[in-house]
Amino acid sequence: MSTPARQHADAGHRARVLRALGVTPWQLRVAPTVAAPEYAASAAPDMAAGVACVVVLPPGCSARELDLIGRALNACGAALARAARVTASDGQLAAGVPEAQAYLVFGEAQAHALGRALPAAVMHQAQIVLADEPALVLGSAGAKRRLWNALRSVRRALAAAAG
Repeated sequence: MSTPARQHADAGHRARVLRALGVTPWQLRVAPTVAAPEYAASAAPDMAAGVACVVVLPPGCSARELDLIGRALNACGAALARAARVTASDGQLAAGVPEAQAYLVFGEAQAHALGRALPAAVMHQAQIVLADEPALVLGSAGAKRRLWNALRSVRRALAAAAG
């Protein structure tokens, strides 16, 4: 018994799936050039209002888990690809958490650590989205679906804050 080789989806199928997930694929169309000053000012997050997004990860993530998270964040645009990443261990955040418009938290223990570290006013204004732990996302289709839904929620929150 030989199993047929898995065929990769064509570009049309990939575009339909990404559109259904709410992800806009980015493609480099021209050689990179120096950005104009007005573009740099509009693309950079307003530092007075904090950073755009912070990702809170569990301690000891494997390279495979970090790669999965990085690829998912890159697929959702520049704001999420550049998101600050902090690690929570033993119920405490390993580094100081900056004030952000949105927080993407992987796992309940990390959510509790974030809740202990953030002031109440920041938590009230920010969008906090909980996703499954990266190890679970690697092995479960349902966890992957919940991750994509969480990423869409974060993107919507960032778009609403920018607009």
